[in-house]
Amino acid sequence: MRALAGTDPALHGLAARLLDLAETGLPSMLLPAGDGFVFTRVGTAAGDGSWSLEQRGTSLRYAAITALGVRQLPLDRQRAVLGGHSAEEFTGLLIQRLPAVTNLGDAALVAWAAAETGHPKLSDALDRVAALDADDRPRYTVEAAWVLSALAAARPTLDVEKRLAAARDRLLRARTDGSPLFPHATGPGLNPWYRSHIGCFADQTYPLQALARAHASGDDPEALAAADACAARICALQGEGGQWWWHYDAPRGEVVEGYPVYSVHQHAMAPTALLDLAEAGGTDHGAAVRRGLRWMTEVPELGPDGETLILDELGVTWRKVYRGDPKKAVRAARGLSTRVAPGLRLRPLERVFRPASVDRECRPYEFGWMLYAWLGGLPA
Repeated sequence: MRALAGTDPALHGLAARLLDLAETGLPSMLLPAGDGFVFTRVGTAAGDGSWSLEQRGTSLRYAAITALGVRQLPLDRQRAVLGGHSAEEFTGLLIQRLPAVTNLGDAALVAWAAAETGHPKLSDALDRVAALDADDRPRYTVEAAWVLSALAAARPTLDVEKRLAAARDRLLRARTDGSPLFPHATGPGLNPWYRSHIGCFADQTYPLQALARAHASGDDPEALAAADACAARICALQGEGGQWWWHYDAPRGEVVEGYPVYSVHQHAMAPTALLDLAEAGGTDHGAAVRRGLRWMTEVPELGPDGETLILDELGVTWRKVYRGDPKKAVRAARGLSTRVAPGLRLRPLERVFRPASVDRECRPYEFGWMLYAWLGGLPA
């Protein structure tokens, strides 16, 4: 298991427990036809303390992320999770759906899964990505990062150098004012003016992971330096309880609004990005990874007697701890206030809307990234 060898047994046991939970929980999220995953499972507690779980929606994006994670398991366990399919076979089902896909991020994730599972139709998957990414319009940062990760994964198999260089340069140009952090989009026009300075946690982890992987797949010190700088800043801003904060003022490199704290950031997304960075030759932020993972069972927002976020018997980890404010009022107010008055605090709102609510929801991609984080790694 990555980065936990030699650490305290309780933390190692927590990671092993979560990985077991991912394997047992994912089959319940598989669609009846076995060709995809639901969007989410929502938990409702009964008066007697029992739970009911409702499946909602479907998601190609989440299915592709799950394939990336399940691919890290032995073949027999892949088939147990994916309704009898190997990760490569399951990815093939997703590739069949690409001609109808119009979302760049969805296509990039399917192509990434095709590259990592060694699917023979990788070239077809990348062609669909290229068709959806054919112009110079700004892209959402997360989707642009997934394009780069897919191309880096395909690099040993196909000639993708021209496309990879363009994807890499697009990410590096997205940063502004010398900041190491990334905004929500690679250029203007996708976000309203009052939110154009905001970047979320995903806008940091996916680019730093993609740039680290680009360097690992073909020597690129500039990409590695950018990934290192981004990682150093988000680790410096990590909460005292190990929290990975949610929204940042990207040009200034500061936290705008910490909450919600998402479980997937703690147990999966931060680990996979930061561990990939270390393996690519960047700074080792293992201590920050371990602090973040520990938050899953030591949640200061809920207190020692508060609700647990890990329910082994249900095969879920609850999605987040949040303020419970109507229509995300604190986040919206902070986003606007930091645009017009950087550094302004909104303490009255913070006192009213404390982060003590739990979102009782679980999505398959959370377990996909968890498996990828702890069982995966860069190619040797």
